Amino acid sequence: MIVIVCVDDNNGMLFHNRRQSRDVLLYEHILQLTQDKKLLMNEYSAKQFLKQESENIVVRNDFLDVAEENDYCFVENEDISQKQYDIQKIILYRWNRVYPADYYFQFPNKGKEWKLQHTREIKGNSHDVITEEVYTNE
Repeated sequence: MIVIVCVDDNNGMLFHNRRQSRDVLLYEHILQLTQDKKLLMNEYSAKQFLKQESENIVVRNDFLDVAEENDYCFVENEDISQKQYDIQKIILYRWNRVYPADYYFQFPNKGKEWKLQHTREIKGNSHDVITEEVYTNE
């Protein structure tokens, strides 16, 4: 599976069980990135994508359990450590800001070393610049 996560500069993801931020242009970018593959997510995350309906979105609360190789998983409020051996790639989208957070992203690290493959900047709607970081463990 390929994990997609949005984080702030401190790898924060949530504050009091709510996402830190969102950006409509980022969601359009993610849909374009995943257009020929499955994009799995839970009901909490699916609410963000309602306006940009896409046939490749699969909404299941057990999406990490059913994800297969090369499926994309949009993760906001799930612990991916139990699936660490199934993860092929991690795509982080950085808000390039620090928000209040009490839930943080941590790279799964048992037996794997994640390496930054490339970065690029994406123009957002509510964020001038969103940084995409792609990590692999190959």
